[in-house]
Amino acid sequence: MSEGRSPIATTDAALDDGQLREAVQFALAQASKHGATAAEAAASLSQGLAVNVRKGELETVEHTRDHGLVVSVYFGQRTGSASTSDYSSSAVEETVQAACSIAKFTEEDACHGLADPERLAKEPVDLDLYHPWRPTVDQARDLALECESAALSTDGRINNSEGASVDAHEGCEVYGNSHGFMGHSRKSRQGISCSVIGGEGDSMQRDYWYSAARRVNNLDSAKDVGEKTANRTLRRLGARRVPTCQVPVIYEAPIASSLLSHFISAISGGALYRKASFLLDHLGEQIFPDFVRIHEQPLLMGAMGSASFDSEGVATAPRDIVKDGVLQGYVLGSYSARRLKMETTGNAGGVHNLTIDPGEQGLEELIKNVEKGFLVTELIGFGINGVTGDYSRGASGLWIENGEISYPVEEVTVAGNLKDIFRNIVAVGNDIDVRRRTRCGSILVDGLTIAGE
Repeated sequence: MSEGRSPIATTDAALDDGQLREAVQFALAQASKHGATAAEAAASLSQGLAVNVRKGELETVEHTRDHGLVVSVYFGQRTGSASTSDYSSSAVEETVQAACSIAKFTEEDACHGLADPERLAKEPVDLDLYHPWRPTVDQARDLALECESAALSTDGRINNSEGASVDAHEGCEVYGNSHGFMGHSRKSRQGISCSVIGGEGDSMQRDYWYSAARRVNNLDSAKDVGEKTANRTLRRLGARRVPTCQVPVIYEAPIASSLLSHFISAISGGALYRKASFLLDHLGEQIFPDFVRIHEQPLLMGAMGSASFDSEGVATAPRDIVKDGVLQGYVLGSYSARRLKMETTGNAGGVHNLTIDPGEQGLEELIKNVEKGFLVTELIGFGINGVTGDYSRGASGLWIENGEISYPVEEVTVAGNLKDIFRNIVAVGNDIDVRRRTRCGSILVDGLTIAGE
């Protein structure tokens, strides 16, 4: 939260997970009754408010409240799953019956089954992830209006708005299985976002910004979000294409995490056992420069990607995935681990606070180190070949000359191969973006092809 801003009123009222626990316990009992050799169930409840304004007027109000139950049963090496949004005993029983019926028609697979009992979380810890905020529509509207007004009043060239929004969401989940594991988690997420349009001469551009946090009082102020949105839009005015060339490229922190996402996809169990990864059989090999460390921090207090157990109940723990640039481990759930004849890494459901250690320089210092290059601020399209690592994405951003921002750029393509991109990382900035499950600063890569005019 910005200095000088008054705290926003919050509530300590918590979602009740009692009904979720009852539904999971009943589902497991019914699975046993129907002869299943093993079973697992996950029940969830989420609720929230999203308010959108545009050009000073309330545009939409969305209240959400969702709940559901997913049941998976195992008959030896056969499995079946079914789901319901009704927690009544009759509905849960029908759902279990449906899962059992499906299991009869599935193929046997020796890798099916629950996570190994010894890997389950023994004492899940409270990671300070739940801080519910339940604003009235008027309160949320006023914050959104403040945000949009700040953006529109920043500069006369900001002449239109795609709107501003304020959202507040919270949820809880209970997971249990027939090994006797029963775990629950509660999480909250609040956000403020804005998108505006600017014009100068024949040039018209748009951009956006947002703030997100577990606690509402950790959000950037509505004014700060609006002003940053406007300034990001203004810096894009007068954008042009550049001649095709090969130059250093800086990925701005909010999109630099996409490089880590491609890396994680390549070392995830599903891609590996299907032999559909450009990093197949690379365990123990040098993937990045030796200064790069990429690791998980699942037990960080209050962080966006924290969890004390994964979606199978397996305990999470801090671990290095890349150390000194060398690949130390894969990203596996129980099924993919068995397919690969390995052990689960506690990543059923994804990674937890994936972090690439920052260097000592911020984005401004990284720019000063580039004589001629490209700062990417937006990526478009999904030109990624997971088998070969070939990489080609539309991009816009800012051109760098003599260590300074020179002019905005649009309608170009950034191309290369992910293996080369990873090896050619020169520096990681200390401007870490903590709004998502991946924690990453800006990344400077030496030598990518910019396809332009």
